[in-house]
Amino acid sequence: MSLDQLFGNEGGLSSHLSGFKPRPAQQEMAAHVLEAIESKKPLVAEAGTGTGKTLAYLLPAVLSGKRIIVSTATKTLQDQLFLKDLPVVRKTINRPFKTALLKGRNNYLCLYRLDNNLGARGGMGPLDLNAIEGIRRWSKTTQSGDISEANEVPESSPHWSFATSTKDNCLGQECPQYSDCYLIKARSRAREADVLVINHHILWADWTLRNDGFGELLPEADAIIVDEAHQFLESAAQFLGSSFTSRHLLDLADDIAIARFKEAPDVVELLDEAERLERLVLDLRFVMGDDSRREPWQAIAHQEPITSALQSVAEQLYNLARLLIEHSARGKSLEACQKRANDLLIRLNDFLANDSGDDIKWFETRKKGFSFNRTPLDISDEFTQFRRSRETAWIFASATLTVANKFDHFVQQLGLSDAVCRSWESPFDYAHNSLLYLPESMPDPSSRDFNGAVVTAIIPVLKASQGRAFVLFTSHAALALAAKSLGQHLDFPLFIQGTQPKSRLLESFKSSGNGILLGTSTFWEGVDVPGPALSCVIIDKLPFASPSDPVLEARLNHLKSKGFNPFVQYQLPSAIIALKQGVGRLIRDYEDRGILMICDPRIIGKPYGKQFLNSLPSIPLTRTSKDVELFYASISIDKS
Repeated sequence: MSLDQLFGNEGGLSSHLSGFKPRPAQQEMAAHVLEAIESKKPLVAEAGTGTGKTLAYLLPAVLSGKRIIVSTATKTLQDQLFLKDLPVVRKTINRPFKTALLKGRNNYLCLYRLDNNLGARGGMGPLDLNAIEGIRRWSKTTQSGDISEANEVPESSPHWSFATSTKDNCLGQECPQYSDCYLIKARSRAREADVLVINHHILWADWTLRNDGFGELLPEADAIIVDEAHQFLESAAQFLGSSFTSRHLLDLADDIAIARFKEAPDVVELLDEAERLERLVLDLRFVMGDDSRREPWQAIAHQEPITSALQSVAEQLYNLARLLIEHSARGKSLEACQKRANDLLIRLNDFLANDSGDDIKWFETRKKGFSFNRTPLDISDEFTQFRRSRETAWIFASATLTVANKFDHFVQQLGLSDAVCRSWESPFDYAHNSLLYLPESMPDPSSRDFNGAVVTAIIPVLKASQGRAFVLFTSHAALALAAKSLGQHLDFPLFIQGTQPKSRLLESFKSSGNGILLGTSTFWEGVDVPGPALSCVIIDKLPFASPSDPVLEARLNHLKSKGFNPFVQYQLPSAIIALKQGVGRLIRDYEDRGILMICDPRIIGKPYGKQFLNSLPSIPLTRTSKDVELFYASISIDKS
């Protein structure tokens, strides 16, 4: 069956996908994907909301008969691809092919840690015990070991750390339950699959393993399709850098105590030294101050209390590693703890070593924890090596890759100078079904009055829309102020980020019918609410990243040192792509209608504002609230 037949009026998709409409852009994109797979020339494809980009790459990928890896940004999107989209493809082409889903190791039940950890902990309350029993009950019935399937215990529960493994604490082939390991079984299925669904973290983890000479996670493939490609670089920064955290240290101390209980109960010194490591970690967090901070390492690098506390942690890791060597022959868990102590010591010393100039050293403190991090400033050379290591077709797809219709920002960061770049606009009728409202007389966002002015400006809009709105903020402080004020002036139900898990909050919003959801960056993308439940999206500020962020600050200085304008080269395009993601929440279907409101006056008052406007869909613009009322009145008339 040809692509024209699959995507046409009487094609395969029309028979298996409810509400399917032929879309020329979808057909064109599918043809380009097939050509990229055959020619192995990289393709960068931007497909506006409603194009149907997922099927536009999946169908030609499967039809090619090649071995395909599909990488996406989140586990939720992985599940959607595997459980929803690939079954549609299977029905449509009526051709057998093997699929597999592979997530990171901490998404799979670890039978060894389940048996050895959960039964060795005291001092737990009723809620802890309920969660543990829920994990145990699920462990007896699961086939895949994927913790997302455990309905009794949410994935966010801290108790999963007792029943899953990490790269640090996994025993690998030395594990006595290796033959029953769910992760190993998932990796085995991955090696046999024709279409393997992973996420960006796994893709970069595979590269780091290959590059370091430690083997590989993923099988060879004829094509790698990177969906949600605008998030690909953020994943790269995490895996090409390194981190040393309080969580790493406390988990080690915890696991030493458990391993000693199971394998060397007579060695009291092990427990004493593990507890000493815990105390030193808490001491280090204490001397770093009460506030939550995210700053360059140089801000504290010469503060004696901090460097002294770090040195004490390093010495204790050294002592533990030596002590564990003496007893590592008594059990695999003790042996693994010895290797982890040594690895953490190496990581800490690496962090404290002189800067290479190619990365930024920074630290972060939270309420109870800390992290010390190295992040690369430029990954284009690294990704070039990545591409050369895998002789395969690379396809990058997203709804938001261009800035004013140009791909420069994305391709330069990945070094994709040889890529074919194509863009397809959304098929939705923004001109008739939406309105862009930019309120007049808004103060500058740097003004102390700005957040209050936003609340005053959005109240009449929310009344006109009868709730049914997302209000998206660039800061938690602005969200908190709005939540307090809106609750006093509106009768619509408010759904505030942080009060419930994201998925539950979203479902509550949808079912309310007239709710108002207040969110920050987590709701700017990857959220789909078609229909009248979402008829208004309000954005408080243009989403420029904070220049005080240590990684961004270093990246901007790096660009400046090379003679570039960091605002034009990085800050502006990054903000435009983020805004496009937020705007994409509004119109999710052909019948959707709604208003987009942006409260930031810079989009009109600053020269660069035109680049934001030129990057958005062709939405009619108004400056008056009367037009907002008329728009919603027209929707009511249409429905009647």
